[in-house]
Amino acid sequence: MRKIHIIAILFTAVFVASCKQNKSEKSDKESVVKVVQVEVKGEKVTYATDSTKMKGYIAYDENKKGKRPGVIVIHEWWGHNEYVRERADMLAELGYTAIAVDMYGDGKQADHPKDAGKFASSVMSNLPEAKARFNAAMEVLKQHESVDADKIAAIGYCFGGSVALTMANSGADLDAVAAFHSGVQLPVMPNDQLKARVLVCNGGADPFISEASVENFKSAMDSIGAKYEYNSYPDVKHGFTAKGADAKGEKFNLSLEYDAEADQKSWNSLQELLNEVF
Repeated sequence: MRKIHIIAILFTAVFVASCKQNKSEKSDKESVVKVVQVEVKGEKVTYATDSTKMKGYIAYDENKKGKRPGVIVIHEWWGHNEYVRERADMLAELGYTAIAVDMYGDGKQADHPKDAGKFASSVMSNLPEAKARFNAAMEVLKQHESVDADKIAAIGYCFGGSVALTMANSGADLDAVAAFHSGVQLPVMPNDQLKARVLVCNGGADPFISEASVENFKSAMDSIGAKYEYNSYPDVKHGFTAKGADAKGEKFNLSLEYDAEADQKSWNSLQELLNEVF
């Protein structure tokens, strides 16, 4: 009888352990099933200053619950195009809500460097209007239902990077700013109004960015004790994040070239910055 009793106890223990294991396995399977897939939704938006109507684009993960940081994405000197919208989508995939802005107005784009230069110059030479356009886009982003209005960053490419840095230096309420293949000789240089963490990623072989301007920028940042990172990629040219750079470079005889390694490195640096700040 004692042996039978012991066997019964052992059987019960094994059965209970097996049930617990099955429940654990079931729980693990359920947790896998409950993983929500990212579903990026892109929406065209219009907004305006007193003098200019603008056409932007907001991207976010509609399956993500709760509010999240917002990121302003500023286009190259070519204008608001598919490339800047793709970057907004990429940020949405990472869990942010991003607005690809329109700094030229009416979604205007340039087909030639001469026009791009004129459009960019018209914005950078009229700082009050540039601020108004930037702030209008920021307000649209802050009011989006998915955004935590107290957590805002701005990133920009080429002309857009210069805009982002200039807005930050002008006291814009930003937690972080990142600029890619961007000029750093700015209409407003770093000063005590700068609140944001700053990341700059440039090509070491970019003929549009002089060594003197880089040194001036770093010196100004150091003088105010700013928290920043300046990455220079050896032998990398202008436009290194844009896959269409080579074709435009060849078409217009410009030193533009996509670089996959530098593109990925700079994107990784951006993610690290946003993770640390938010």
